[in-house]
Amino acid sequence: MSAHRPPSSGLHGAGLLIVDKDGGMTSHDVVARCRKILHTRKVGHAGTLDPMATGVLVLGVERATKLLGLLSLTTKAYSATIRLGQATATDDAEGEVLSTADASGVTDADVAAVVATLTGDILQVPTRVSAIKVDGQRAHKLVRAGEDFELEARPVTVERFDVTASRRHDSFVDLDVEVECSSGTYVRALARDLGAALGVGGHLTALRRTRVGPFTLEHARTLEQLAENPAVSLDIDQACRTAFAHRPISAEEAESISQGRWLDPVGIPGTYAAIAPDGSTIALLQEKGRRASSVMVVRPATLRGL
Repeated sequence: MSAHRPPSSGLHGAGLLIVDKDGGMTSHDVVARCRKILHTRKVGHAGTLDPMATGVLVLGVERATKLLGLLSLTTKAYSATIRLGQATATDDAEGEVLSTADASGVTDADVAAVVATLTGDILQVPTRVSAIKVDGQRAHKLVRAGEDFELEARPVTVERFDVTASRRHDSFVDLDVEVECSSGTYVRALARDLGAALGVGGHLTALRRTRVGPFTLEHARTLEQLAENPAVSLDIDQACRTAFAHRPISAEEAESISQGRWLDPVGIPGTYAAIAPDGSTIALLQEKGRRASSVMVVRPATLRGL
């Protein structure tokens, strides 16, 4: 750390890190690696990604960790492979095989008909190895402990569920699919329900997240690439401009909001970024009544210029 840089500012190196996660790692594993690579403890993640899954994982670094809870990450996109003909305890390839059936008689038309019923606004029973809490305990922990429990169906939205390729071998059918869905949707559960409706069972053999909110694989780097160039994907100003609507403010307004005061509303819904004349983000604001108040001051007066 440079001697001239105050270690407590949180602005130097602050931003969002979009990682292209490798399979076999937990989200916590990724955070731990990034802390070592970036030489800071101030790294957190927005949501999780299953160990078997690869793809987009959003992390906050330094002061940008405070952004994570404000990001709108309600839509997600995945590329996945579903195997028809086998059901597993975890709805993916890592679980114990519960049943095997001959899926060779399943036609493309059969698949399309069921996929249509799993598209749109649906009720979905989450996978049993999810992080959903049951009586205060994570469902996946209860499964490992051999506990018997039921999860209630939840409303989710599957905006897109397209079969892009189909491969048949032995008694199995492997389907490559593209899914765009709301937060809280389990692609593993889609695989399970598709196989169950077809009477042959199904599970997920591959899962790659290609987008979370506005963040895509184009923003992402692998941990190996990060190690070669230890820096965030988007600095805190780029992150705010990417994730939120903007409101240009004057230098006087910037000074006011940096000191915790509020501005007059201008009719922008939701959370938005207040951008100073120099292009820096001063705060994230929300409008209520006659006030546009900060939900996060990105650059409080005590940190301006650091």
